[in-house]
Amino acid sequence: MVGQHFIKFLQGHPWFHLNWLGASDRSAGKKYKDAMTWHLAGGAPHSVADLTVEECKPGNAPHLLFSAMDASVATEIERAFAEAGHVVVSNSKNHRMESDVPLLVPEINPGHLQLVPGQQRARGWKGQIVTNPNCSTVVLTMGLAPLKPFGIVRVVATTMQAISGAGYPGVPSMDIVGNVIPYIGGEEEKMQQETQKILGEFRNGRIEPLAAKVSAHCNRVAVVDGHTVTVSVELSSKPSLADLRAAFDAFTGVPQQRHLPSAPPRPVIYLEEANRPQPRKDAERENGMAAFVGRLRPCPVLDYKFVALGHNTVRGAAGAAVLNAELMQSEGMLD
Repeated sequence: MVGQHFIKFLQGHPWFHLNWLGASDRSAGKKYKDAMTWHLAGGAPHSVADLTVEECKPGNAPHLLFSAMDASVATEIERAFAEAGHVVVSNSKNHRMESDVPLLVPEINPGHLQLVPGQQRARGWKGQIVTNPNCSTVVLTMGLAPLKPFGIVRVVATTMQAISGAGYPGVPSMDIVGNVIPYIGGEEEKMQQETQKILGEFRNGRIEPLAAKVSAHCNRVAVVDGHTVTVSVELSSKPSLADLRAAFDAFTGVPQQRHLPSAPPRPVIYLEEANRPQPRKDAERENGMAAFVGRLRPCPVLDYKFVALGHNTVRGAAGAAVLNAELMQSEGMLD
């Protein structure tokens, strides 16, 4: 599913042209249209339908690769491409928490790309691996990043995650229809650890994680696209409600400053309506690349609470990786 979102997202991209597809030996040698079943709206783009799928090994592959490999095989495949000199921009979880691999949300921590030279030296690679976070982590960190200047101390986050996050065919209908599943394997740990890394600082050649404590509760709900996260946060400087609203409205980053092709003009959009954001009404807006925040109010346990929403398979997966590559291109790292 993420691979298909990569294909869809890259159609008509002004910088990157999709001309190579790699998969397992079961699919290698087939035309793409014969090797897969298209699950997204519309049909497979004509520009890729007749591409011949190759085995996922270095050789004929282009310099820049987007990886949507399953976690069971991603480690060896991605490392083989990086060792052979390729730039691997990965959506897989396997390398995210390795100390020399950037875990990027370009509006938040573009400076973490400074890890790459050390990664290449330590591993003897000519290429590199850069990752994007877990889909629910992207939503949480986009909501928290505007508040970082106020000193984040503690965070409690509860997710309501769309079924598309489980891939295809995903969650059985008898399990999810009219139901909430209060467990997604490994999701809570990823949200807690990845948030601290993304919001951390690059110092002395390494990432110093955010010192805040992060607690996550993750739930699967009967929504097709769009992860919703309710967040309570304690802030050390005790800002006013107006301070936080101003921070959400003013938040921007390097992608906006450089006008990167996939960057939304406003990465975080505050919605005034009392019942927003909502997945059905807001997840697809801004080409799926913005995070939406609403219901900011005092919290009687911590300091403030709010709701955040993002498109899990676009901003939380394929679109996130493409924006990472655009940032790298703007830094001269893809030359």
